[in-house]
Amino acid sequence: MDLSFSKDDLAFRDEVRRFIDENFDGELRAKLSQSKNGYLDKDGQLKWQRALYRRGWAAPNWPVEYGGTGWTASQKYIYESETAAAGTPLVSPMGLKMVAPVLMAFGSDVQKKKYLPPILASEVWWCQGYSEPGSGSDLASLQMRCEDKGDHYLLNGSKIWTTHAQWADWMFNLVRTRQGAKPQEGISFILVDMRTPGIKVEAIVTTDYPVPGQQEINQVFYDDVRVPKENLVGRENEGWTYAKYLLEFERGNAGAPGLKRAIGKVRKMASQTDASGAKLIDDPSFRARVVDLEIQVSAMEFTELRIFASLSAGQRPGPESSMIKCRNTDLQQVISELSVEAIGYYAMPFVRDTWTKANEPRPGPDYAAPVAPYYFNLRKASIYAGSNEIQRNIMAKAVLGL
Repeated sequence: MDLSFSKDDLAFRDEVRRFIDENFDGELRAKLSQSKNGYLDKDGQLKWQRALYRRGWAAPNWPVEYGGTGWTASQKYIYESETAAAGTPLVSPMGLKMVAPVLMAFGSDVQKKKYLPPILASEVWWCQGYSEPGSGSDLASLQMRCEDKGDHYLLNGSKIWTTHAQWADWMFNLVRTRQGAKPQEGISFILVDMRTPGIKVEAIVTTDYPVPGQQEINQVFYDDVRVPKENLVGRENEGWTYAKYLLEFERGNAGAPGLKRAIGKVRKMASQTDASGAKLIDDPSFRARVVDLEIQVSAMEFTELRIFASLSAGQRPGPESSMIKCRNTDLQQVISELSVEAIGYYAMPFVRDTWTKANEPRPGPDYAAPVAPYYFNLRKASIYAGSNEIQRNIMAKAVLGL
């Protein structure tokens, strides 16, 4: 593999850096520095994503005919590396990276024309309706009822762990349209307007969100929700195929650049002098753990580059996406553990109620506040998008033939 960049690639790198300097402004930087999950509030998130849209960079992985960038694999890698190094906001993936590829592959021409342009422009906010109480890693056991009522479908049930449902305009759902067959054979993929009567969103309280409305996850209840039949994507009872296709994209994003930045933060925190005049980074055991992580992230980076090369040749992500998902989330969790160790006792005050205005000023340096909440937030990383145990089963079957 030739890892050297051409003159055009280096010019593109400079272009990306200029864009970041011009659009990742002080307001967004201040907000993100206190983020506990890598996202901004909705206004900040839209400000960043619409800046990307104006530049034509909102959807690097989309085909050009739908508004994609047409970048080479090296340009995509440069873009992701530079944005990660600068610590720019994550792009909300539900629309741009998840439902959009499904619509492109399986949606009707009418659906593509209706939904893809506003997704690209971040004019419509999406959330994902997959998991249910009791149906998470075993997603095929989902039970949300979708009854055919002739001119419409009727939905009853609930979805859980729904990220940013309180902001969403639309939800893409897996629903049960047939009973009695193999569980995977009775599932359909359907789009639901969140303004439809009968939908109720309730926040799930976690230790890492400050005030209602800013929560990350929710439970969404459906009570006799009427959905037009034209909102069905593809064919009835074939939603499991579309769901697996979507999850390949959910798990297939580059993680190494962000992990590198996270390790850099650990080094910075551990390099601060404590009350005794010592630095944690000078401790041989701690430093060895940091170096070991850097080596593991480098190995992951080379694997991602091989996957990106395959994607640039027109191939779709396969079981490799499961491997990257496992590795990325495992490393995220270990790095977050080192972050808590590096920040020391300044991590302890930041339980949820200390984020209120009444508890300002906050103790310790400004960068201390998000460390403990981010650690707790990342406990779920090895579970969402299909638990790592399930991903290892996928790899065992698809790669090793077990």
